Amino acid sequence: MAIEFNKYHGLGNDFILIDNRSSSTPLITPEAAVKWCDRHFGIGADGVIFALPGDNGADYTMRIFNSDGSEPEMCGNGIRCLGAFLAELEGLSRTKDHYRIHTLAGVMTPQLMDDGQVKVDMGLPRLLAEEIPTTLTPADSKVINQPLEVAGKTWDVTCVSMGNPHCITFVEDVAAIQLESIGPKFEHHPVFPQRINTEFIEVVNRNYLKMRVWERGAGITLACGTGACASLVAGVLNDLCDRTATIELPGGLLEIEWSEIDQRIYMTGPAERVFTGKF
Repeated sequence: MAIEFNKYHGLGNDFILIDNRSSSTPLITPEAAVKWCDRHFGIGADGVIFALPGDNGADYTMRIFNSDGSEPEMCGNGIRCLGAFLAELEGLSRTKDHYRIHTLAGVMTPQLMDDGQVKVDMGLPRLLAEEIPTTLTPADSKVINQPLEVAGKTWDVTCVSMGNPHCITFVEDVAAIQLESIGPKFEHHPVFPQRINTEFIEVVNRNYLKMRVWERGAGITLACGTGACASLVAGVLNDLCDRTATIELPGGLLEIEWSEIDQRIYMTGPAERVFTGKF
């Protein structure tokens, strides 16, 4: 039986959205998700997102299968797309104040704004090595500006979890990074037992960063919301940027704030529907 879907993107980070509210089990398997995400023989996407019934007091539950069939804890661009998708499912014309969405990284709260942007309370960053997780430093210590040898070169890295793991390194020219070759070596480095998302950051000024990303389970993508959040945190920890900054990704711009008041991370960016269909 053909399954209805909606295709959305957040800054070019694209997803297949499925209305899965009638069941707590995803309508397709991880193996099927790989076929759906294939850009030549399927629909084409970085992942498949399911809108499931709420859990633990949340309005809805989000699950996502990456294009390689793996299941990440969370996806920043994906949850903005899910918020917009839910508003359309409910016929709310993007006017609902916010949704509480249960994810494997905790409850996230996307808020639909009047200008079409979606603002998400991404929660608290996690900074201890055991929370990433990584063996790069002792379990109860932070990983800030630590040397890591990858592909015969020593990189200074800072690690942050936004419910999913990130390794951030600051470079002079982000465009010069050979992402296709170096990204997999970071992802599968033995100091990251659950693999890692890797962000390469060029600091333009204290309020503007350029970012390229290699995503765990998806490879090169045009944007990564959790990666942008983690990168701002890493910039603040290394005194390279302020607590509010614009992050320029290949797909566009995200506004990230690490609040001094509640210490939570807030991400604001677009979420756009591309087309609908059956597969």
